[in-house]
Amino acid sequence: MWTLGHRNPLGLQFDAQGRLWDLEHGPAGGDELNLLEPGRNYGWPLVSDGDNYDGTPIPRNKTRPDLAQPAISWNPVIAPGDFLFYSGKAFPQWRGQALIAALGTGGIVRVAIANDANGRPVGKELERIDLGTRIREIREAPDGTLWLLEDGDHARLRKLAPS
Repeated sequence: MWTLGHRNPLGLQFDAQGRLWDLEHGPAGGDELNLLEPGRNYGWPLVSDGDNYDGTPIPRNKTRPDLAQPAISWNPVIAPGDFLFYSGKAFPQWRGQALIAALGTGGIVRVAIANDANGRPVGKELERIDLGTRIREIREAPDGTLWLLEDGDHARLRKLAPS
């Protein structure tokens, strides 16, 4: 077993440094982005930044410093789909950032990754791009534009390009 303590991973991606990340659905709250490291326990079901669906609390991630901490978590949830680390030329200001397809917020969530004082990666949400519908998948085209797949019965494939 390489890692454990994952609830519901929806995406796995390598960043530009070759590090492996996962994006997970939390319970009622607690969606998270994690840098995966061999042998680490990511906490589920011992901790979460959300609660059980019946409302009973789950101890928060920070109560267990012996477990791997998420780079960023969301409560309320963003209900993530897939994600990528942007490397293209179409949106140069987004290079190196995580772009997350968001089912719950109806668009894309843009996250920058930096290291804290201890050298641990920490995510910071920069923007929510409202596209008015649930986005399930996100892919980067060779020219740096983005292909987005909507969710639902009348889902469309959409292209996002600079105006």
